[in-house]
Amino acid sequence: MNFTPKGLLGALAAVSIGTATLLGAGAGTAAAGGGAHRAHCDRAERPVWSGDPSRNMTSHGCTLPSSKRPWYRVAIDNLAQPHHMTDYANGPVDHTEKLHDETVRCMGYTKDRDTVNWFGCIPD
Repeated sequence: MNFTPKGLLGALAAVSIGTATLLGAGAGTAAAGGGAHRAHCDRAERPVWSGDPSRNMTSHGCTLPSSKRPWYRVAIDNLAQPHHMTDYANGPVDHTEKLHDETVRCMGYTKDRDTVNWFGCIPD
């Protein structure tokens, strides 16, 4: 093997680009998961359709962060999940599950007076 300065420089550049790429990917993942702003709501309702919770949630008594960013970690004191028998909004409800001290991660929200409508919610 012939190690020339030009060859060593190319190898060093390849290693540093690969390292920067890996660090950049890790930073993006950390920002999406751990960088979520925190919110707190006293009570919320999230319907369950065909066995899966809705991606939308309506809540009341919320304390929201001062800045708007993607991904919020929402701590909920009382979460009601009505389990619908059909996929229609005004269809019959089989039963309602009441959960306490739940955390849900949501992409964003809209606010109308004391009601906060969260969207893009997934379990935390």
